[in-house]
Order: sequence, then structure tokens, then C-alpha cells
Amino acid sequence: MLGNLTGIHLLIILGIVILLFGATKLPALAKGLGQSLNIFRSEIHAGDNKKSSDPASAPVVHDGTVPSHE
Repeated sequence: MLGNLTGIHLLIILGIVILLFGATKLPALAKGLGQSLNIFRSEIHAGDNKKSSDPASAPVVHDGTVPSHE
């Protein structure tokens, strides 16, 4: 679907974006998007670190035996 986009198509889309948002607001939009991505990445890494350090969330390996309840 997107494989048919060429350079001229991307230039047209860029022109429409500039018309919609204005050239003065584009740097602010890009800065906000970059900050949002940085926050998102840091939260993902924080979640990964929390999972790896929490022994309760570690995967449990079973040996196939059934525990007896005597």
C-alpha cells in the first residue's frame, strides 16, 4: 500500500502539513514529539529493569512432577 509512494508524493504530503500547521509551529510540534518519544522509551526501560529485578515476576520452570499434598 505505501510501497507506491515516491518522492513527489512525500513532498506533496509535506506541503499539506506545512499549510495545515504553519511553518512556525512545526519546530514546536517536532520538539514535543521528540520529548514524548524520550519519555516513552525511558518508561519502557524502567519497566524492563523492574521486571528483571523482581523475583516474583521471573519465569517459573517446572520439572513436570506433580507436588503431593499429604
